Amino acid sequence: MAREDIIVLSKKEMRRVKVIHAVLEKQMTQVEAGKFLELSDRQVRRITVRVNREGDQGICHQGRGEPSNRGIAGEIKNRILHLYRDRYAGFGPTLAAEKLGEIDKIEVSDETLRLWLKETGTPYKTRKKRPHRQWRQRRGHLGELVQMDGSHHDWFEGRGPECVLMGYVDDATGEVFGRFYDYEGTIPAMDSFKRYIECYGIPMSIYLDKHTTYKSTAKLTIEDELNGRERQMSQFERSMDELGVKVIHANSPQAKGRIERLFGTLQDRLLKEMRLSGIKSIDEANRFLETYLSSYNKKFRVLPPKATDLHRPFSDKRSLDQILCIRDGRALRNDHTIGYNGKLYQIEDDIKAEKVMVEERTDGSMYITYKDKPLRYREITTRPVREVEPPKPKIRIERKIKPSKDHPWCKSKRYNKGEGEIQTVP
Repeated sequence: MAREDIIVLSKKEMRRVKVIHAVLEKQMTQVEAGKFLELSDRQVRRITVRVNREGDQGICHQGRGEPSNRGIAGEIKNRILHLYRDRYAGFGPTLAAEKLGEIDKIEVSDETLRLWLKETGTPYKTRKKRPHRQWRQRRGHLGELVQMDGSHHDWFEGRGPECVLMGYVDDATGEVFGRFYDYEGTIPAMDSFKRYIECYGIPMSIYLDKHTTYKSTAKLTIEDELNGRERQMSQFERSMDELGVKVIHANSPQAKGRIERLFGTLQDRLLKEMRLSGIKSIDEANRFLETYLSSYNKKFRVLPPKATDLHRPFSDKRSLDQILCIRDGRALRNDHTIGYNGKLYQIEDDIKAEKVMVEERTDGSMYITYKDKPLRYREITTRPVREVEPPKPKIRIERKIKPSKDHPWCKSKRYNKGEGEIQTVP
């Protein structure tokens, strides 16, 4: 056929053919051709001999059109695609290639796997196009700024209850810390921050959204106005103020894009890792998270621009439990009782105070304190019933009122005294 005589050459090969023909026609020496083509004169001699023997096709590489010696065998390719459909369905090519190497001991590049999936028409997870936003430079030190947020997601894919991942990411290094909870609220936020401090130390500042857990919408009290506060502080803000951590509230999700992108990554990678491990509960997930985040940080953590770690050790005389708690004041009644959350508590210590503090700790316990000292108390489950006399029934006396003779009603009607009836006058 005519097509068999067609030779497809690249621009580089066409340039070489032109020079080699000049050498064959004695218009250029092999040394000059080597300098022009940036090849050794020995290589030019080999190419010249091959072109003289095979024609212009001799300029092409001898392995063109042949399968690569480094190619993966067809049996292994079929096994990889079979494993992807059965075990790693929905995985992205990068994560699937990692899992094939870790679990199945099959080495394949993510790009090769992507081409195979595209070739066979197998659906796979792709990245969504994001709108362009201006890049913000990372902070310079570890612990200078930590972004924190909660991610609501079906982390167990129906195998267990829905929960929230309270996540932390250092702005300078991308170091990640997290823990699962039943809900996003003050107690989970304080408990997770306590564990963060025990692991890394107290950061300089923390970047949050305007969730009611982190920013209060309540009106100022008279006491706050006298203290010169601009707005009411939430319980979490109050604890951060006592720890000396600056709180920064983001005006949009894009402003704290590092933590938002982290949740997008974990909702893909972590979710599938827990699926492979059969995680079904929050306790199992938290144990798994300790080892997973350790390897995750080793792989994705970056070096900070400056080596100084700005995390501070906790050195307050009070315990973290006394600071990271829900604290609320209650008036002490004359009978040494207080009311809290619809319950009544009896203070057993003899103190002279008008107000005591109630502290709900992160471990679920409750303390009642006065001047940072705990008080003994007990819950009053049953209140004494007072003996109250039943109310006397009211006696209603019905009286008949006789209208006067010149009443307008009597002008049109006549009153019958004997029968007590009213008769209409015709």
